[in-house]
Amino acid sequence: MSKKKKDTPPEQLESVENVLTRTEQFIENNQKIITSVVLAIVVLVGAYLLFNRYYMKPMEDEARSQMFRAEQYFARDSFRLALNGDGNYLGFTNIIEEYGITKSANLAHYYAGISHLKMGNYDQAIEHLEEFDVNDQIIKPEKYGAIGNAYLEKGNNEEALDYYEKAMNTEENAFTTPLYMSKAAFVYEQMGQYQKAIELYRDIQQKYPNSAQSQTAGKNIARLKAMAKANE
Repeated sequence: MSKKKKDTPPEQLESVENVLTRTEQFIENNQKIITSVVLAIVVLVGAYLLFNRYYMKPMEDEARSQMFRAEQYFARDSFRLALNGDGNYLGFTNIIEEYGITKSANLAHYYAGISHLKMGNYDQAIEHLEEFDVNDQIIKPEKYGAIGNAYLEKGNNEEALDYYEKAMNTEENAFTTPLYMSKAAFVYEQMGQYQKAIELYRDIQQKYPNSAQSQTAGKNIARLKAMAKANE
């Protein structure tokens, strides 16, 4: 037995017609505004595409070409030349200044930060590393870890610990996470918080048993237990 189709109630049809009428009326009343908005969007999209193709791409290519030599100096630990250039090619500092909106300039902040860190310029290292924008699961923890190293060298244990914890909790992986857990444990030891340091070393043993830090964790735990007992 077939079901009878239910007719749409007249009041519902009237409601739909009213909505359509109001929509048509709105479009008619605001046709110039709507047209202007659509044209503005088209112009903006076109301008963006032209900007990327004829301005940003050439600038990116030029910045990348200039930075190639600075990266070579960096790889050879010639940090001063890497930062300031050699007279023919720009250094990371110049690339940041001249190509500031490019991806190469962003990467130059990282190189500059590490260079300053190696040279003992800790405030400059922190400044450049903070400016470096990154999402890579390996490099992002290294950014935080390097900032932690700079603060540790400055004698600021609290800030160093904060950044080591960021490093070990950001993009967890078997390479950087146990490394910065170990560094955080070291800072806890320097602060006399031996139990927290022991807990971190135990976590390394349990979670990352194949890491280099796990191989020395047992000795560190035994040493810290002895230190804690001596201070009771």
